[in-house]
Amino acid sequence: MGRFLTFKLTGIFTAAACLALFAGQSVQSQSNQGGLPTFSAAPAAQILPPPPNYHFPDGQTYVYAVEWHMFTAGTAKVMLQAQGAEQHVTATAVSSGFVNALYKVNDHFEASFDPHKFCSLRVSKHSEEGGRARQVELRFDYSRGKSVEDEKNLKTGETKHVENDVPGCVTDVVSGFYYLSSLPLQQGSSYVFPINDGGKTTEVSVRVEGHEQVRVPAGTFQTLRVRAEPTSGALKGKGTVWTWYTSDGNHMTVQMRSKLGWGTLLFRLLRVEKP
Repeated sequence: MGRFLTFKLTGIFTAAACLALFAGQSVQSQSNQGGLPTFSAAPAAQILPPPPNYHFPDGQTYVYAVEWHMFTAGTAKVMLQAQGAEQHVTATAVSSGFVNALYKVNDHFEASFDPHKFCSLRVSKHSEEGGRARQVELRFDYSRGKSVEDEKNLKTGETKHVENDVPGCVTDVVSGFYYLSSLPLQQGSSYVFPINDGGKTTEVSVRVEGHEQVRVPAGTFQTLRVRAEPTSGALKGKGTVWTWYTSDGNHMTVQMRSKLGWGTLLFRLLRVEKP
């Protein structure tokens, strides 16, 4: 039961995913600016670059309450910041209350990506979950078409090195929802994109289902409900995530619900901390 609050929190993207993937981006308007294509059926899996007038929400921290079976399970935070020629994401998850007594979680993830192409560059994951602790360093070597992962068990000192094939551009589990919120997200539009967490690359299918008013601790928002699920790889058919993005140009993530075989996780926006 304890594994529900590992940074499998998003469930569908990877077996060790963090859902510090929750923050919104800023764009000038909700329309399809910059010539980004939309798709109505079976689009090819690809990472689309942001439009020229895209603005990243640098310095803003999004804080989420995590709920499981009506229990408060913990808190997740995510922040994006420019770092030289790259964008850098920092995400944390900490368990609390009843869940903390069952299965303590204290995780810290970081990721860097190319702001012009949205291709992931590196991911660093420090996870303390139950009695386990590990450090994972992942980089994407596009010149060789490989993801390169080095993992260390911080309890035993055991190390592992793994390489897997990747296409010419992927996103990762930490940066993935920043990527999604950069898209036009018009009702009825669909996208398919590749995501990699060091293992086999998974294709994720996304569809904008409709408009919905959502109330969370941070307030009441007019949103677009987006459904995402893996369509290839080991996670195919094993989970679905619904995300509610504000329907204004910011596309801020105010709520997320992940439905998995062992239950449902709910993420609700508590507050936005600005610099």
